[in-house]
Amino acid sequence: MEIPASALPAKSLVGKNGSHKKNKLSSQRTLGPVSDLERHLPNEWWKDIFNALYLKTDGDVVENDLNTIRDVDMILKTTGIDKGCSVLDLCCGQGRHTLELSSRGFTNVSGVDRSRYLIRLARKRAKARGLKATFSEGDARNFRATQSSKDCVVIMGNSFGYFEREEDDLQVLESVKRVLKSEGHLVLDIVDGVWMARNFEPRSWEWIDQSHFVNRERSLASDGKRIISREVITNSEIGVLADQFYAERLYTQEEIIRLLQGLGFQNIQSHGNLISESTRGQDLGMMANRLFITARGPVKHPVVSPDKKETLRVSVLMGDHRLPDAVKMNGQFNPEDMETINILKRDLEKIPNYKFQYVDDHKSLLQQLMSQKADLFLNLCDEGYNNVPTMELHIPAILEMLNIPYTGAGPGCLWLCYNKSNVRALAASLDVDVPTETYYDPADQAANLPSYFPALIKPNCGDSSIGITQNAVVRTAEQLIDYIDHLREILPGTPLLIQEYLEGSEYSVGLVGNPDKFEVLPILEVDYSGLPPELPKILSYESKWDPNSPYWTALKYKEAEISEETHRKLVHFSMRLFDRLECRDYARFDFRCNSEGVPKLLEVNPNPGWCWDGKLNLMAGFAGLEYSGLLDKILQAARDRLGNR
Repeated sequence: MEIPASALPAKSLVGKNGSHKKNKLSSQRTLGPVSDLERHLPNEWWKDIFNALYLKTDGDVVENDLNTIRDVDMILKTTGIDKGCSVLDLCCGQGRHTLELSSRGFTNVSGVDRSRYLIRLARKRAKARGLKATFSEGDARNFRATQSSKDCVVIMGNSFGYFEREEDDLQVLESVKRVLKSEGHLVLDIVDGVWMARNFEPRSWEWIDQSHFVNRERSLASDGKRIISREVITNSEIGVLADQFYAERLYTQEEIIRLLQGLGFQNIQSHGNLISESTRGQDLGMMANRLFITARGPVKHPVVSPDKKETLRVSVLMGDHRLPDAVKMNGQFNPEDMETINILKRDLEKIPNYKFQYVDDHKSLLQQLMSQKADLFLNLCDEGYNNVPTMELHIPAILEMLNIPYTGAGPGCLWLCYNKSNVRALAASLDVDVPTETYYDPADQAANLPSYFPALIKPNCGDSSIGITQNAVVRTAEQLIDYIDHLREILPGTPLLIQEYLEGSEYSVGLVGNPDKFEVLPILEVDYSGLPPELPKILSYESKWDPNSPYWTALKYKEAEISEETHRKLVHFSMRLFDRLECRDYARFDFRCNSEGVPKLLEVNPNPGWCWDGKLNLMAGFAGLEYSGLLDKILQAARDRLGNR
């Protein structure tokens, strides 16, 4: 797992001369003595607390293999599920139960958790062990899973009861009921409220390793229904690393049974109390004594509504392979493009409950749009109307005028993001780091050219790396002028950007969903290590379109191995840009680091490339998601945004 520098033993933060290196967490604010813990509890404390420090403070229990093995033994014993069952581990954390089930031969197990850090860690562990379990981010109250698709849902490790309102706990169970098959199994592992209210430790402290200790305070909430906890985590050499508050609702066995009965669950059984093992043998906190409860979901009878078809009709909008396309090699669709389209069609057919038809004849596009009987249009026409890139926004504009629901970005977003200098200006206003850059209009004979080198020259408007070749990186004034002259010839009248050449690592962030309901795909890194040293490390036009180029054969992509802080910054920047630019359903954000390792925004890609070998699908693959699964998530994101029609 990744541990931030602040959470490592103190010796790793000491310089060669014995002096301590400066660490930004060394001055972490602490509140000192607090008379009322409840007053300081954030409403949504669970959004930020489950990180590397959590695995240090609670690792004696939640990273204890013996506990995990015992838990899974209990799940199998009490439910009787077999290896062919579909199992969802809700609030899965770092995926310990999901991975244990997968290691025992369960082939259809998945985990969902709100913590981006823990989901990333779960994916890495699954990959390292060669396990096929899949993991995704999601809110337990409203997570993505097909209705009536799971044989069993487990909520383990005392992960129920975090919300401020009891209604939110009910919503979690409602969501579980929705995804369970008829009479599917629910397994619930929660704190024994009666025992905890009587036996909690008001104050404790313990060493969690040779350099770190944690002080804990606990009290009952004013209504007596929740335990409020405080942890102050300290490095003995550096100081306070965190001062954090959290809470958990205390359900009695009778209360949780009544709750389940009220929702229609049946055959509710309590199997006694779970006692956790600890490698430290000290304060077990809320994991000390837990109820293990199983139930069966309600009987579900197939409902056939004459007014609503079970299969959604989707029209897929695409570029016109009959027409010229100036972006592609030789100005036309090539065999590789046609094979890509065939793979798309094959994988779309794998998605259940959809019927797909295709619209790719632009000569009769308007007539087809008005005559097609479709519930939703999947807009994959990134070539633009009549295969003209500047007319990509015209496709959604037509759909808007015809009041046709569709996936992806609207015309305003596509227009804004097509102009890279616009995106840069907006990003800078959001405090997103951007490269030093000069906007240059070749028609302006009096313009001053910048003198910073090396520099990257690229068109201000456009995509698919048009105009960016191996000669786009210039190191002298002569090379700069020569390449500007070249771009004048091939892209007459197109404004240019002269940008500092960033030589550090290059990353892409993929978001699927919409604000408040994002899934962040594992971050992708471009691997330039196989590129001949004389070639600049850039994603050039040749890398995307010329099979005979070294860029095509040498460039690789891999899952990024980055610090938690860099990951947080990249995702934070991407989410802010997604919202401000009004992206929809899915988008990709490209960044590159300077020599100091600072990531700077390169560009924003609403409706990014949908190809099976494109960056977005590669990122989905890092998460264990098949191509058809990614396409399904994009469709579902649009349906959620449109009201699931």
